[in-house]
Amino acid sequence: MSDVRNVVIVGSGPAGHTAAIYSARANLSPFMFEGYVMGGSAGGQLTTTTEVENYPGFPEGIGGPELMQLFRKQSERFGTEMVQEDVISADFSQRPFVLKSENREVKAHSVIISTGATAKRMGVPNEEKMWNNGMSACAVCDGALPMFRNQPLMVIGGGDTAVEEATYLAKFGSVVYLVHRRDELRASRIMQERALKHPKLEILWDTVLEDAVGEDYLTGASLKNIKTGEARQVEVAGLFYAIGHTPNTAIFNGQLDLDDAGYIKLKAGTQETNIEGVFAAGDVHDHKYRQAITAAGTGCAASLEAERWLAEKGFAG
Repeated sequence: MSDVRNVVIVGSGPAGHTAAIYSARANLSPFMFEGYVMGGSAGGQLTTTTEVENYPGFPEGIGGPELMQLFRKQSERFGTEMVQEDVISADFSQRPFVLKSENREVKAHSVIISTGATAKRMGVPNEEKMWNNGMSACAVCDGALPMFRNQPLMVIGGGDTAVEEATYLAKFGSVVYLVHRRDELRASRIMQERALKHPKLEILWDTVLEDAVGEDYLTGASLKNIKTGEARQVEVAGLFYAIGHTPNTAIFNGQLDLDDAGYIKLKAGTQETNIEGVFAAGDVHDHKYRQAITAAGTGCAASLEAERWLAEKGFAG
């Protein structure tokens, strides 16, 4: 493919598709690498979420995969060209930029990176079976679902995110167990105090998750105290991982400025990376909110910024 694209979008979650919709409506003829392996599946993390109740416009809620199909149809309707391929290399040292998948090479005047982040998992034996059947990596996304209300819940982790998610879940659950492998939390002092004082939070120190328990839905968690070796089973209806995310930025390492955790650094108040003409949107840079609606917002912003930049450079009128 020898022609140069105005905008190439890498990633197909809410950020990528919102960027595509805006870019397509601006007559920029965007090209999207939907991705498959890098972010787990085309459509991003929402495709692994059964029920989405906090995305505006769907008062009864909507399935994550269904929502992403609607995003995709809208991108397609306005003329976005899409291929379900991962970008395996990106060269931002030359202009136009060059992006390659296993099947093709695409040149681009501007690039919007929306490859997202992947929630870290623990790989316990029943994890795949119980995922979305009581197990989740996003309490804010899933914690308010009816299946978790007035039920015992559990969070795995010991940092600020784990405490925040446990505190959030305490609004809905009867009790929230915070399971941490050490004898003190890694969370900031103020978050530690919040956890220790919360009447519905019970911290299980020096403890690790051995497995999830249940047939069709999660009913409990198998735990082990790493100091005493004691094993026990705790009855819970929800089990939430809060052990961090890995941003899907490996192929951009050495070209884009990344923070210590691998998230793309942006210029303050923009979606601009350190390379002119390369923008980022969604969870690939946002380690604070990590919501579909905020990802979509940054996808809009990245597209508008790319459109202005292309016009300034004379690539698109």
